[in-house]
Amino acid sequence: MHQETGLNTKHSTATTRSSPKMVTIAIASFMGSAIEWFDFFLYGITSALVFGKLYFPGGDPLTGTLLSFGTFAVGFVARPFGGIVAGHLGDRVGRKFVLVTTLLAMGVSTTLIGLVPSYNSIGLAAPVALILLRIVQGLAVGGEWGGAALIAVEHAKPNRRGLYGSFPQMGLPAGLCMAVGGMELASRLPEAEFLAWGWRIPFLFSAVLVAVGLVIRLRIEEPPAFRKVLDTDSTVKLPIVEAIRKFPRAILMSAGLRFADNILYYVFTTFGLTYMTSHLGLPRKTVLVSILIAAALELLTNPLFGALSDRFGRKQVVIFGALIAVVAPFPFFHMVGTGNPTMILLAEIMVITIAHAAVFSPMAAWFAEMFSPEVRYSGVTIGFQLGALLAGAPTPLIATALLAKYGDYTPVAIFAMIAASITLVCALFARVAHERRAPSAATLIPAGTTHEG
Repeated sequence: MHQETGLNTKHSTATTRSSPKMVTIAIASFMGSAIEWFDFFLYGITSALVFGKLYFPGGDPLTGTLLSFGTFAVGFVARPFGGIVAGHLGDRVGRKFVLVTTLLAMGVSTTLIGLVPSYNSIGLAAPVALILLRIVQGLAVGGEWGGAALIAVEHAKPNRRGLYGSFPQMGLPAGLCMAVGGMELASRLPEAEFLAWGWRIPFLFSAVLVAVGLVIRLRIEEPPAFRKVLDTDSTVKLPIVEAIRKFPRAILMSAGLRFADNILYYVFTTFGLTYMTSHLGLPRKTVLVSILIAAALELLTNPLFGALSDRFGRKQVVIFGALIAVVAPFPFFHMVGTGNPTMILLAEIMVITIAHAAVFSPMAAWFAEMFSPEVRYSGVTIGFQLGALLAGAPTPLIATALLAKYGDYTPVAIFAMIAASITLVCALFARVAHERRAPSAATLIPAGTTHEG
């Protein structure tokens, strides 16, 4: 097997130096992704802290939390459908058009969530409105990642794709930082005021972030790979069908590669927040701050692991992260169980700053290299969102149900280890894309090639 280094020693320093245009593209992919994930994670955090009380009252707190996490899962169910539509338009019309549309959809739906009255005010209409807006969020984020990833990777030079592909990946911890930070500030209000109106402020603030993101995204151009598809009239009528027909193994492998990063985030943040505050009785501020710091540090480790994937290979970096993810769950729960703020922070750093960054950072470049340009948006989106649906959607529900049934973290830890093992196996057997050494960034994999991954 050829060594997957991603380096091209023929490139001079001048050709690999970042241009102002590339910096703008990196910022655009990062900013838009960060806003999308801020909105998506904000819902998850609020599901753990607020929604069960305001929109699903009447039962015990655990039942309310389960119902609240049910609406959280609805967003994941919607994501593949959003990905299908976005992938079709992204491969037919353009990456930029889809990126602007998804950002608008996410911003509007998130802002409206902050305006939905409680169950006590309008009855059943309240949770119904919440679910419908969550579906719009899911549709938007389902199409966002593929476009943000391709805008960065398809513009980058062959030996910098891992680095620049990490910028949309950085949007995830940045979005989590903003969501946790916003909710932590709001939660400093007295409990009654926080539940009455304080939790709504971060949702309403989304409108400001979207305006900033749109200004940046409207300035970017279509990447060379897609412009070449348009210039040569190489678009296909049904990109998603063509992607499934030509690259079925790549789609399945990319979905499997997503298990570890989904489980790490949703077991150790969304469910972990409920576990530590409700089950262990730890101070909400202590938990939120530890997650916030770990996510902020991931903003540094994301580009680090992305650059390492250019040097040593996507496969090797993902395997490293997956191995940590497999062994991390039991130490994590033991560390947070001490109640010591330092141990809680170290536990979050282990799973978020290190393990998650290692498995997640190389994915934008690796997934893009699995598909030919005319079906690339559809291909990367199907694999990415299929993995999110299978691994992300049910995770808080499964973890909460396991905790309710067995009363301790052991089955949850085993569940997380199994999910991480799936990513490890997929990383071991996934094929590498040797075409990353091609002299031009315009074609990552030549159109018409039949080998995958």
